[in-house]
Amino acid sequence: MSNICQLTGKKYLNGNNVSHANNKTKRKFYPNIQNISFMSEILNRSIQIKVTVSTIRTVEKNGGLDEYLLKTPNSKLPLFAKKLKKQILSKKNN
Repeated sequence: MSNICQLTGKKYLNGNNVSHANNKTKRKFYPNIQNISFMSEILNRSIQIKVTVSTIRTVEKNGGLDEYLLKTPNSKLPLFAKKLKKQILSKKNN
């Protein structure tokens, strides 16, 4: 579970190492996972999570963690992100 993005659910891909003699051996392609803390303006706290670098760029493009989670449908979010979105929605409605 350590090499999975907590906001998008991206994980490793399977593939082959191919030698010059065309021998194939199995390998895994891991995503670029970084530990980062995002500031949630609605919850008034920072949240430390493991995300891919492409997700960091997407979150910044959408205007922050709160806006990213509110714009993304629940079907595309993993369990951790759904729980976080639920906390944001309950705090926002109060």
